[in-house]
Amino acid sequence: MVHEWLACFAERVETGRGLLNELDRFIGDGDHGTNMVRGMSAVVALVPEPDQGISGYLRQVAMTLIRDVGGAAGPLYGTFFLRACGVLAILPEPSHAVWCAALQAGVEGVAERGRCMLGDKTLFDVLAPAVDAFAADFVDPWGAAARRADSSRLQTADMIASKGRAAFLGTRSLGVVDPGATSASWLMAAGAEVMPSS
Repeated sequence: MVHEWLACFAERVETGRGLLNELDRFIGDGDHGTNMVRGMSAVVALVPEPDQGISGYLRQVAMTLIRDVGGAAGPLYGTFFLRACGVLAILPEPSHAVWCAALQAGVEGVAERGRCMLGDKTLFDVLAPAVDAFAADFVDPWGAAARRADSSRLQTADMIASKGRAAFLGTRSLGVVDPGATSASWLMAAGAEVMPSS
């Protein structure tokens, strides 16, 4: 199911490439959509091996994103999956508690790699509350994560960027939804679409 999750995410990124680039033109280099499509196309091309398990597959995913996605997004998404795969090594079938721990490890990795916190106007502003929502919902955790991610995405418009190229804009970054937060919300939405609810 993890491969299906990421394939669904890749479809969303492909469909929304123009929006991601447009948002990034306001506060970045204007290429977040293009970079994410390139990276996720490479991820979809990965074929999970029967004996590698989810952890081994996500390690491949992480390294592919770090290698193929430009800008800050590649290392951040790559670190998210790299930290998560360490927890998911206890498989074969992850429980809600295991997914909580894996996703939380991923979020902590993003915070460390990006040196970011809530309110910095980054994808962390979506991933952290989404994972909290996942952990609190035992019936439909992916759905809860997706809903929180979407509302958190919109809230980044009210934030002043303090990381990356957008930080140079200061208050001019107000009113623009963060492109990384947008793609991160689609990651959670893809999970809600294809991952088992419990």
